[in-house]
Amino acid sequence: MELRRIPWDRDDPPGEGTLRRRLEEEGFEVTAWRDPADRRYDAHRHACDESLWVVRGEIVLRVGADDYALGPGDRLLLPRGTEHTARAGPDGATYLIGQRRVE
Repeated sequence: MELRRIPWDRDDPPGEGTLRRRLEEEGFEVTAWRDPADRRYDAHRHACDESLWVVRGEIVLRVGADDYALGPGDRLLLPRGTEHTARAGPDGATYLIGQRRVE
């Protein structure tokens, strides 16, 4: 998996059920997550590949010196072992976390 941001390219807002199905079809185990306004996560890593897909609100992930700002429908592919921080937006964030073990 390669680190990359995939912006939402449709006019209609994303539906949580549709996004969940797409992640599951790609082999991810999916968890819905909600962060309150301005929630911060210190630097950390994951032992599996992740895909974060925003349903509502905003979240910014920082990898090294690069910020990846995600809004509704935006997605970030995060390879396992990538150190990152995260900060929810002023209205919080609701997103799906897809995790896929690497063999």
